[in-house]
Amino acid sequence: MHGELQELGRAVKQAQYRQHRALDSALSAIGTTLAQWDALRAISRSPGSSARELAAATFQTEQAFGTLVGRLAAQGLVERRPGHGRRIEHHLTPPGEQVLTVGHKVADEVLADCFSALPHADRATLLDLLQRLTAQRDT
Repeated sequence: MHGELQELGRAVKQAQYRQHRALDSALSAIGTTLAQWDALRAISRSPGSSARELAAATFQTEQAFGTLVGRLAAQGLVERRPGHGRRIEHHLTPPGEQVLTVGHKVADEVLADCFSALPHADRATLLDLLQRLTAQRDT
């Protein structure tokens, strides 16, 4: 039993690793990284969010996210604005929006390739199963 579960865990991790490598490689061609593009996506989904909220959304520590967003701000892709109290809000700049848009196109191509071995119905089943697993952990 434990061998099967370990094999399942390894297969999920291996698929994720291959996907991340492919995405990072393709995104580097447009001048960004997977971590940077993921941060831009998180900011786009929740403009005005704090570093703490965005760190959680991108599965990073607050310190790591702060370093990353500092690089994005230095590149002119993100703007940090004062919020209520000591809160700093994060927003995309027009160049940040452009990188995000191009990154979406790149990611769509990479992910289509990553999942091309699975017919649509199998991809839908896989998505459903993974969502059920993550929902179980989030409750």
